[in-house]
Amino acid sequence: MGASYHSFCPVAKAMELLDERWTMLVVNELTHGPRRFNELRRGLPRMSPTLLSKRLHQLSTAGVVARDADEYHLTEAGQELSPVVTALGAWGIRWIGHLGDQDLNPKLLMWHLYEHVEHEELPAGRTVVEFCFTDVRPPHRHRWWLVLTRSDADVCDADPGFDVSVTVESTLRRMVEIFRGDSSWAGALRSGAVTLHGPAELRRAMPGWIRQSGYAAVPRRAT
Repeated sequence: MGASYHSFCPVAKAMELLDERWTMLVVNELTHGPRRFNELRRGLPRMSPTLLSKRLHQLSTAGVVARDADEYHLTEAGQELSPVVTALGAWGIRWIGHLGDQDLNPKLLMWHLYEHVEHEELPAGRTVVEFCFTDVRPPHRHRWWLVLTRSDADVCDADPGFDVSVTVESTLRRMVEIFRGDSSWAGALRSGAVTLHGPAELRRAMPGWIRQSGYAAVPRRAT
């Protein structure tokens, strides 16, 4: 538990556990289902393994998270936090609009795209989507690959050696905006902000292979 507020207020008591750095982001990852430790690390790439272990231990001690074999999952108490996390995300989309350059991480984006693949929309066999982020510089990698089938997916930061079905050329910022729902595939393609390379049939189908964030449907506030 974090530092005590020394208050009987239930909000204060809850925040003694939940307001420590990264805690709610760990809960957020687990709202999507059970996760292995390395899967949690992929969803939280800027969090150190040591701190992740500490937060999982704190949440387990508090009865919010449990571990079965090699997977962590939310308990009944943790599941009650799911609408809280959803409400926070919706509030953030609506009211915290600015994204700084330091907020953009290709590794994190690719993990989210991997988790949002619409497998039933894919062609039969293996489909490889290459992403080339024109604004990404070292130490980050600017080329990434999704290797997809109707039953499986993998994300690679090195050339997997398969024929590429479609190449997506874009800035990292624009792809993040598309995933979040701040921009659309149609608008980005029409403006030339995103370019697809590959057979025409696959180019037309590709935007349907990866769904947007669940927060994409949240109404934005008028500016």
